[in-house]
Amino acid sequence: MARIRPFPSGRPPRKLASRVASVPYDVVDTREARALAAGNPVSFLHVCRPEIDLPEDVDIHSEAVYAKGRENLDGFYANGTLESDPVPRLLVYRQTWRGRKQDGLVATCSVDDYDADVIRKHEKTRPDKEDDRVRHLLAQSAHAEPVFLTYRAADAIDGRVARVTAASPEFDFEAPDGVRHTLWVVPEGDIAFFVASFAAVPLLYVADGHHRCASAARARAVLKGKLGTLPDEHPVNWFPAAIFPDRELAILPYNRVVKDLGGLGKEDFLRKVRERFDVRPAEVPEPRRRGEFSLLFEEIWQTLTPREPVNREDPIASLDVSLLQDRLLAPVLGIGDPRTDPRVDFVGGIRGTGELEERVRSGRGAVAFSMFPTSLAEVMAIADAGATMPPKSTWFEPKLRSGLFVHRF
Repeated sequence: MARIRPFPSGRPPRKLASRVASVPYDVVDTREARALAAGNPVSFLHVCRPEIDLPEDVDIHSEAVYAKGRENLDGFYANGTLESDPVPRLLVYRQTWRGRKQDGLVATCSVDDYDADVIRKHEKTRPDKEDDRVRHLLAQSAHAEPVFLTYRAADAIDGRVARVTAASPEFDFEAPDGVRHTLWVVPEGDIAFFVASFAAVPLLYVADGHHRCASAARARAVLKGKLGTLPDEHPVNWFPAAIFPDRELAILPYNRVVKDLGGLGKEDFLRKVRERFDVRPAEVPEPRRRGEFSLLFEEIWQTLTPREPVNREDPIASLDVSLLQDRLLAPVLGIGDPRTDPRVDFVGGIRGTGELEERVRSGRGAVAFSMFPTSLAEVMAIADAGATMPPKSTWFEPKLRSGLFVHRF
């Protein structure tokens, strides 16, 4: 069962919240982070992307970068950009975007639960990205950014969350990307209810933030090695998360662009596609249902449906991203390993099919594929099977803003 607990978070005061809140570290590169934080000394990018405060030629994995992150975080606490809760608290974090909302309980979750697979994963992590995050955590003695978790919704939890959100929020603002962010402090009398209710939730699932979870576990192991032992109450045994019910979340597609036809001529390419798929003109660029793909070639959208039956008993092979890889990208275009092949690019669904059209029109791609989004039920089924999703299968949107609740250890 899932263990959660309140924690004394560091949060910006109401008047600064909209300026402090930043995009997560992993959705921007250094150049983009510099631009976003320009003229804003309280942007949390100064903590999660501290290289922006050093010369442009700095090695982003140098000790100077990690030390700068700690200096900036300490400075935020010292100058009032972040204020420490005097007591442990739970929070409710709402995101509102494009006519829908999602309400998540903000708490700390157990590293032991992550290690024991009570918090389930669906992606592989990269050691180099883990190394970077572990160094950030240990240098800052803090989990600066939360993990995005989900669970199979429970009516009682939803009902109590609704009661919390009926009150006045701690802060409420709209970010430049159009996402509205609202935060409530859970009344002290409701904390025991949430802790007990989540103790009855069998499993949590990582939606976004696999590297943050893995890095929290590794950082705890490093600290335990240095100290010899850690009591369960030590804060490094816990990491912050926003935990959303599954029925409130939406996954966007992760589309594909292939740079060339792998030596095939136009007619050979189309012939090989028709051997494997039924092809018809597309009514709209986005596929309408699971098991369909939209192909953009020479500025014409077509709908593809596999000719061979799909084994729906196999949770991985039956994913649309697997079907496209196994039945077209590999056998037709020669894309063997999509994780490493430089000929294929992945485009998050937030960019829309217009981005695919622009890439093909400009010659940066020869062919593009618009995907039907993977469902959360598929993600959970794969996590429950102890398996991992193919690369670039899911795009959760909106992303959690960073800097709204920091966990120091």
